[in-house]
Amino acid sequence: MPNRSFPAALAATALLLGALPAGAEGRYCAAHDDVVQRLTTEFGETLQSIGLAGRDAMVEVFDAPETGSWTIIVTTPTGRSCLIASGQAFENLAEHLPDGSRGA
Repeated sequence: MPNRSFPAALAATALLLGALPAGAEGRYCAAHDDVVQRLTTEFGETLQSIGLAGRDAMVEVFDAPETGSWTIIVTTPTGRSCLIASGQAFENLAEHLPDGSRGA
């Protein structure tokens, strides 16, 4: 059965990111290009979705369909990216809202 709580968890994470200090101290952080290269070469992950958190943070979700590994990073306007969450058993869902409904 698909994990339907993931979109809600992702939305909650995005809301929390808006409250994080720009440095996101205490997390793995590096230049955006370096983080993306590591996710690609070491974990086989590719970018699956992207969004804005607040006015000054970009959230990206990466996953590797072959292994199910996933990572969420947040990037500041300075190009510094920080790991927010990672794990296993990632599943892309193609849920459709009922007609006439809109996402929150």
